[in-house]
Amino acid sequence: MNIILDNILMSFFKWVMPTFFHSCLRKILEVKVISKSVDKKFDNLVNEDIEFENVLVISETGEQLGVMSRVDALNVADERGYDLVCVAPNAPTPVCKLMDYSKYRYDQLKKAKEAKKNQKIIETKEIRLSPTIDVGDFNTKQKAARKFLQDGNKVKVSCRFRGRMIDHAENTKPLFAKFAEGLADVGKVDQEAYLDGRNMFMAMSPITDKKKK
Repeated sequence: MNIILDNILMSFFKWVMPTFFHSCLRKILEVKVISKSVDKKFDNLVNEDIEFENVLVISETGEQLGVMSRVDALNVADERGYDLVCVAPNAPTPVCKLMDYSKYRYDQLKKAKEAKKNQKIIETKEIRLSPTIDVGDFNTKQKAARKFLQDGNKVKVSCRFRGRMIDHAENTKPLFAKFAEGLADVGKVDQEAYLDGRNMFMAMSPITDKKKK
């Protein structure tokens, strides 16, 4: 019985434990990597991570406390209940500021989120015409292009020539010119109509409010 138990324990320590420790170690390393990547995003050295011998210290209110050793700076931060954050590591004398780093990071994330929210993503919308397009369809396409331009997007106008239509491709340029002319109050032509293989293209972009004035 003891021999069987010993064999079971030996198998456990030989196969199960190494796998378990390996899994735990991998999780720990993953957490460290994630933590470092977050810190890198803010690009700041904080508290004990600061290794400069001397630093210029700025108080939590913006007052210069002067150049002091790393140890003294950490002590001042600790006494005042703040973190010591290196905000200018590349300065001749690295600059450190006393602040609540957790709040600072939160504010930075909030600002980044707001900036991303307010950021306008410009897209290029395509409008396809045909050499034999009728008036109603032409007006519908022009109306759609107007909305795209008013929304701040670029517009690519295209036309594909099938069969022998390619022989009269140049005759389609006035159609493109008319299309752009009807949008002159909201868009400008970045590239005049040009032939590329069996397709004709024209590029337009929105007119900013400043240019409209």
